[in-house]
Amino acid sequence: MTENGSIIETGRLILQPFAGSCKEIRDMLKNWISDPAVQNEYGEPVYTTAEDVEKLLTRYRADPYRWAICEKESGECIGQVAFCKVWEDVHTAEIEYCIGSAFQGNGYAGEALSALIDYGFTHTDFRCLEAYHRAANPRSGKVLLKSAMHPTDTVERFRREGITPENEICYCIQYDEWLSGR
Repeated sequence: MTENGSIIETGRLILQPFAGSCKEIRDMLKNWISDPAVQNEYGEPVYTTAEDVEKLLTRYRADPYRWAICEKESGECIGQVAFCKVWEDVHTAEIEYCIGSAFQGNGYAGEALSALIDYGFTHTDFRCLEAYHRAANPRSGKVLLKSAMHPTDTVERFRREGITPENEICYCIQYDEWLSGR
């Protein structure tokens, strides 16, 4: 599917595998992973110690589909983006992203999402990329609305769980749609 260690570069960002360095851990704690406003928006726990972040990074470093979002200008890790769920049997992946509060409103989430969509269709065998946001998180909804993705009734996660989305707004893009939009 993808090589572990792939680096994705955009105009203002570098998406790179998590390294687990002391600087990266400090940036994560400072910029996003200890902030309840950020973590709760996408359903993840808040991490407050370097030790807890190190344990999380053990999982992140083993995941070939998860990248640290680093701002080129400052060199800081300002968030993360991932294919958080992968269903290889149907060539589908679900995308998640988060950006630290101090960096929100600058288009970074959209830039990272766009780069990951392009990467997903050019470096993997995914044929459908999906995402969703909670209705209570309209900022994430704005990112998805501006992206190449479009609203859809449900996503693979909910289909497999037999759930009808109620407070989630689902998006997707098929490979053919992405290709025709290039």
